[in-house]
Amino acid sequence: MTSSDLSQLIREFYLERVALLMRHENTATIVTPYDINNAYQYVIAREETHLSWLQHALVDLGTEIPADPPRPAAPPRAKGAWAAEAAEDARLQRAFVERWRPRVEAVTHARHKAMLKIVLGEMLEHERIFAQAAAGRTDLIGTHLAINERRGDVLPTRWVE
Repeated sequence: MTSSDLSQLIREFYLERVALLMRHENTATIVTPYDINNAYQYVIAREETHLSWLQHALVDLGTEIPADPPRPAAPPRAKGAWAAEAAEDARLQRAFVERWRPRVEAVTHARHKAMLKIVLGEMLEHERIFAQAAAGRTDLIGTHLAINERRGDVLPTRWVE
């Protein structure tokens, strides 16, 4: 695999990951249960780390970091719509990994290949989180004491200025 081929592969991988991150950010805005919203925030933070790694790989290869793709449409704000979005997020994570795993296996640059494999592995973890969220599980990134009852929902507007 030439440096140019590797650069193109990482660029394509990066752009698809950015699009998924944007989708997850959109979904997080409609997830109302606290623990599930917290799980989305955890996944988004890891995805931002993955994008940083990919940006550094592009710079290492002398490639310009591409502009972000267009942001996907916002999901519906209907009560409970977040569960269907979480199920779709799980499906899209799995599809990404299945599509990219063979291409990553063909990478000959050891450091970049290892980084890409770590990203794919963590994406499978995130797929599990999204699937469990869609099923209504709240113990996605830990449990809370029974005395710490969760009441209410996450507000639809995060910042008021």
